[in-house]
Amino acid sequence: MIATLHQSLGVFAFTTLLEIAVIVRILLRRHRDPAARIAWIVVVIALPLLGLFGYLLLGEVNIGRARARRLQAVLEGMPKITWQTGRDEAASAGTIPDRYRHLFELGHSISGFPPVSGNVGSVLPDSNAAINAMIADIESATKHVHVLFYIWLPDHNGIKMAEALKRASARGVICRVIADDLGSRRIIRSKQWREMHMAGVRLVAGLPIGNLLLGQLQGRIDLRNHRKIVIVDDRVTYCGSQNCADPEFRVKAKYAPWIDLMIRFEGPIVRQNQFLFASDWMTHADEDLGELLSKPLPSTISHGFPAQAIGTGPTVRYSAMPETFESLMFAARSEIIATTPYYVPDESLHNALCTTAYRGVNATIIFPARNDSWFVGSASRSYYADLLDAGVKVYEYKGGLLHTKSMTVDGEVTLIGSANMDRRSFDLNYENNILFYDCALTWAVRECQQNYVSKSSLITKETVASWPIQLRLWNNLIATLGPVL
Repeated sequence: MIATLHQSLGVFAFTTLLEIAVIVRILLRRHRDPAARIAWIVVVIALPLLGLFGYLLLGEVNIGRARARRLQAVLEGMPKITWQTGRDEAASAGTIPDRYRHLFELGHSISGFPPVSGNVGSVLPDSNAAINAMIADIESATKHVHVLFYIWLPDHNGIKMAEALKRASARGVICRVIADDLGSRRIIRSKQWREMHMAGVRLVAGLPIGNLLLGQLQGRIDLRNHRKIVIVDDRVTYCGSQNCADPEFRVKAKYAPWIDLMIRFEGPIVRQNQFLFASDWMTHADEDLGELLSKPLPSTISHGFPAQAIGTGPTVRYSAMPETFESLMFAARSEIIATTPYYVPDESLHNALCTTAYRGVNATIIFPARNDSWFVGSASRSYYADLLDAGVKVYEYKGGLLHTKSMTVDGEVTLIGSANMDRRSFDLNYENNILFYDCALTWAVRECQQNYVSKSSLITKETVASWPIQLRLWNNLIATLGPVL
């Protein structure tokens, strides 16, 4: 009995030392906000063994030392961004009003890309229109096609894309494809992937998972490449929320249709997306795209607008994405409209949105009424009361899962891309967005946003007050776990 007691005390002492070590690590880790530190400490203490394993699996933002070294070497070896100085930058800055210039300065500090003028763009209103436009551009390609998707399904649109790439490769067009190894696992393990490879399409599974247990030793497996980029001949690029899939999204059909928004751009902004794609490509594939990136910029369009690509991720400056959202909110003088399927903000972003409404700006945010993530849906609704008290108009879209990630400011500036307003996009995912100043294109995006509003229910204070107390308790409980996940 004494031996058993000694053994139990030994296990207790060992577990306690482990807990203390992990708590010290939580307190010492850089860039962890206080709410996240407190949440993880509570989890480790309340669930001694599960909490320890949970932190080891989910507590560190780590893509693995080997991947980090490789990415750093790729970035250091890339050609210098030739448009950072000279007439192009001065011309771009001159077309941006002073009240918005700081937004592009912030973007420059994140990715190193200044705003470049001479761009044009058009809104593709839905998933099928976006895929069809991409395929039409691929069919006209003569030099290269670059494709990056987080989710690529072997459904109707997914197979159409694969067939277009095979045809382009057969014409001698160099086709490079990155598909995230988790989000696109269905296409990567399909016959379409094998057929593309046999047709000469160069394929990469982004952030490969490998063995689920051993993979954790190489880096956190839920750090994903969430970007959506298509580039054709250094001439055309696409940016927005669209994955390569049907709007029926059969893997989660009960939430369908998926409602997305993509913009087709032409002009020098294409080259900035090339740099983002190339950084991902050269990190995974043993191929140097430096020569392509060093070619003269595409000719600008005299009546085109200034735009800037903003790429974020776990190896980019901490808090870059929420900084971008917050700066846009504080720049608004009369109106801001945002759409996001996932709203699990940090404190500063949530306060920025509330403050924007408190200072008299007409602030609107649109969420899906039915969220494919019960966790995120519950957490999002825990913030409704604060938003409504501040005067933010909150809508829930009823026509499917609103997947569009967009923000328009005063009918003049737009941010479009892959990033959500949640901690996963802030800390864990590689994201791509484009910021631009153009009234006409911004109003085209705004019309899409207003169309979402017309198909949404307005959430009021009375709506939230009518929720049963157990629902409000559940939503708030889930929200407290937001900093942990």
